[in-house]
Amino acid sequence: MKNSVYVLILAGGAGTRFWPASRESLPKQFLDITGTGQPLIRQTMDRFKTFVPLENIYVITHQQYGHLVRQELPELKTHQVILEPSRNNTAASIAYASMKLAKMDPNAICIVAPADHVIQNEKEFKRIIDLAIQHAETESSLITLGIEPSRPDSGYGYIEFDKNENDAVRKVKSFREKPDSTTAEKYLQSGSFAWNAGIFIWKLDSILNAFEKHSNQIYQVLLDGIEEMNTEEEFDFIQKNYPGTEKISVDYAILERAHNVFTIPCDIGWTDLGTWNSLYEFSYKDSNGNAVLSKPVHIDQSSNSLVIAQNDKLIVIKGLKDFIVVDTEDCLLVYPKSDEQEIKELKQQLGKSGFESYL
Repeated sequence: MKNSVYVLILAGGAGTRFWPASRESLPKQFLDITGTGQPLIRQTMDRFKTFVPLENIYVITHQQYGHLVRQELPELKTHQVILEPSRNNTAASIAYASMKLAKMDPNAICIVAPADHVIQNEKEFKRIIDLAIQHAETESSLITLGIEPSRPDSGYGYIEFDKNENDAVRKVKSFREKPDSTTAEKYLQSGSFAWNAGIFIWKLDSILNAFEKHSNQIYQVLLDGIEEMNTEEEFDFIQKNYPGTEKISVDYAILERAHNVFTIPCDIGWTDLGTWNSLYEFSYKDSNGNAVLSKPVHIDQSSNSLVIAQNDKLIVIKGLKDFIVVDTEDCLLVYPKSDEQEIKELKQQLGKSGFESYL
C-alpha cells in the first residue's frame, strides 16, 4: 500500500430515534447502549486503533458535542476533533473534513464510518477494509460497504449489485430507499441486494472530485476557505460559511450520482443500532423473546419486548407483547415496537407541547 490511510468518524447525530435514552445534550454515540461498559464512540475508536495510527484518526461532530468527544476520547489531540457549527447532514461534514485532510496529505485514502455502529467480527472487518483500500487506491473508486442481509428488514436502505459478478468488489447498479416488508422480502430472495452500512472508503482526491462534479454548491462554499483550512483563520470562516452549505446526505449528493461507486457485500456482524428495534435484534433474548437490559426486572406473561433502564428501580411488567420499555431518570416510554418509527415525530410533538426539557 503506497498511500497513507486516515479514518473519519462521524459523530454529530442527535440520535433522535433512541429517545428518551438519547437526548439532544447526550446523544446515543456517547451512551453505553449495548451494556459493554463503553459508549459506542469508544468502541468505534478502539476498533480502528488496531490497524490505523492514532494520529490519523479524526472525529467530526457538532460543536455542541466537542467536549463529549474529548471526554470519551482523551487521546485525540485538539486538531483531530473537527467541529461543525450546524447540522447540515453528512455531505457537508464529509466534504469539510476531506478538504482539511487533503490539504495535509492529498494522496491519502480515507475510511469514513459512523460512531454508533457495532461490528462483532472485527477480523473480517479489517480484511474487507484492506480489500476496499486496495480497490480505491488502484481504481479511484468510491466504496460503500454492503451488509449481506439476514432478514427482510424494511428499516435499512439497500444497495443493488450484479450477483453474477465474480469479483469481491461489485459495481453498484442502484441504491434503493427503505422498502416495505414485501419489497424487502423480494430483495432478500433475489440475492442481488445488500444493506447500506454507511461505511465508505475512498481516496481523498476521488471524493473531492466527486463533490466538485456532483455537489458543486457544497464544494464551492468550502473551497472558498481552502487557504484558511488548518490555520487559525479556519474557525471564523467555517462559523460564517458552513451553515450555508446544502443540507443533504452524502448518499444523495454523491453516491447516487457518481458512476465509479462499488460495494463489497460482506458479513461482519454489523448492526447500526439506529432504532430500538435494531437494539432488540442485536440483544440476547430469554425464552419468551424478551431482551432485558436492566436490573432488577420482573416480567410476567410478556414476550418479544425490549426493556432497558438507566436507574436501579425495580421494573415490573405483565401482559406486554412486542413493546419497547425505556425508563430514564425523568422519563418512561412504553411504546409498541411496530410504531417505533413514530418516535422521531413524537419528539417534535412533545417539543411543541412544552416538554422541551425532556428532549
